[in-house]
Amino acid sequence: MNAHNRNATWMIGGMVLSWSIYYAVSKVLVSATGSPFLAGFLLRSSALAFLTVQLLADGNFSRLFHQGKAVRILLIIGVFGFLLDLFANLGYAGGSLSTGTALLKTDVLMVNLVTVILYKKKLYASDWLGTLIMLLGVLLVLGVDFGSMSLNVYDLFFILSAMCVTANAFIIKRAQDRYHEDADMISYYNNFVVLLLFGTSAALAGNFRPEHFNTIPGFWWLVVLGGLAQTGIYFFYYRNLKRYEVWVVKLCLLLMPVVSCFIGVFFLNEELTTKKLLGILVVLAGAAILLLRSRIHHEGKVPPVKTAQQ
Repeated sequence: MNAHNRNATWMIGGMVLSWSIYYAVSKVLVSATGSPFLAGFLLRSSALAFLTVQLLADGNFSRLFHQGKAVRILLIIGVFGFLLDLFANLGYAGGSLSTGTALLKTDVLMVNLVTVILYKKKLYASDWLGTLIMLLGVLLVLGVDFGSMSLNVYDLFFILSAMCVTANAFIIKRAQDRYHEDADMISYYNNFVVLLLFGTSAALAGNFRPEHFNTIPGFWWLVVLGGLAQTGIYFFYYRNLKRYEVWVVKLCLLLMPVVSCFIGVFFLNEELTTKKLLGILVVLAGAAILLLRSRIHHEGKVPPVKTAQQ
């Protein structure tokens, strides 16, 4: 494996692992605090500390105050980052867990459609097949009960959340391509805006009370770990969006529930069921189809030149 491939593997692997850890820690803290808003505020506050140290160490902190016209798109990214969490939480408040989990994953299909319709990129039938197979595997890993799925008005919030996730990915890539913003500036603004909105929501809900804090052993260490994982998401995810097409990055993130599954088994006393094992195999099968894309469609091969005698 050459240096380029090793770096690509490291960047993708770091993104998936960071997101998986953040997902697990966030799940525990939401339960521990009894408030998704307070948990979000604590995690983003922790991430802010790490991001500040990073910018100071790189000597780029002063650049935060010299973004010019790019400030608008940086703020928009933060607002969408908050909305995708807000809509998901509203959906879970009155909707079905199984239905919500399935609908939230439709962001992968939305990204594919935007890639084809708006960006005029070509996706092969094998790309769609691999995507659908991976998506099915993810739903199995997440334990979605297809038999109990039903639709109600609250499920619209899940679709809105998936739309915000999709839009935000393309807005981030636009900020990188058009305004030449680097991952660190986008990360800091995004985190700061979401932090303010989560803090405001928690305050309005009356969540800043002593009984919501330090409710489980290692509470504050989990906050630190979650903040570090969130910082890792910013570092790897935004750099991968700069390097790859959005649809490719989103497909890589479908591996996250697989990693989260093993984290749950080893650290959260969750059970590795036959259904989850089947889901992991299905995810890997879909990923294999996508990894063989260039071979299936002979990409990168130069057709032979015909001579006059031929």
